[in-house]
Amino acid sequence: MWHRSRRADRGARRREGHRRRSTPALLDRAQENAALAKLDVQWTQGDAEALPFDDASFDVVLSQFGHMFAPRPDVVTRELLRVLRPGGTVAFSTWPPELFTGRFFALVGKYAVAPPPAGVSPPPQWGDPNIVRERLGGAVKDLTFTRDAMFFQTLSPAHMRLFFEANVGPLTVLVNTLESTDPAKLAALRADFEQNASAYFADNHVRQDFLMTRAIKV
Repeated sequence: MWHRSRRADRGARRREGHRRRSTPALLDRAQENAALAKLDVQWTQGDAEALPFDDASFDVVLSQFGHMFAPRPDVVTRELLRVLRPGGTVAFSTWPPELFTGRFFALVGKYAVAPPPAGVSPPPQWGDPNIVRERLGGAVKDLTFTRDAMFFQTLSPAHMRLFFEANVGPLTVLVNTLESTDPAKLAALRADFEQNASAYFADNHVRQDFLMTRAIKV
């Protein structure tokens, strides 16, 4: 999640960027990337449902596949808008439920050993424009949606599955659990993953479509 503010400094205007990450490991990786890009970024670890910033602190609040994983959409929406000044821009990218990545999350839920806690909403709901429109409600104006895609370079759907198993936390945990408790279920999960990826695989890439949302706080 990224926030931008402007403040007066010795009579000049300058921009400050604040990026919030939820885990130390992600913070370390983000700091490495910022150094490679030669960017001066202030990093803050925090909770998307309780952002450590004052009301109306930022001109822009941007979430790249981040806030969608907060368990309570109403709470995280309120926080996104709380730290944004009136007239500021809120924007975020999310995974539509009907396309590859949204279907991947549904797959993990299908094979999960235990159901999610009561009240937790599936992250891909944030990829449905109708739900986003309802959640933002009258707190914003000039709401717009755009779709785009990224292309994951991979030799095959099976290679992508191996990468996801090693690097995507929820799948890694699920695979480790099923390896010892239900190998047959694990085999079915792997087959379903590769079938899902195959529908979006071409020229050594898997297409990952996403939804971009932008609005102005009233």
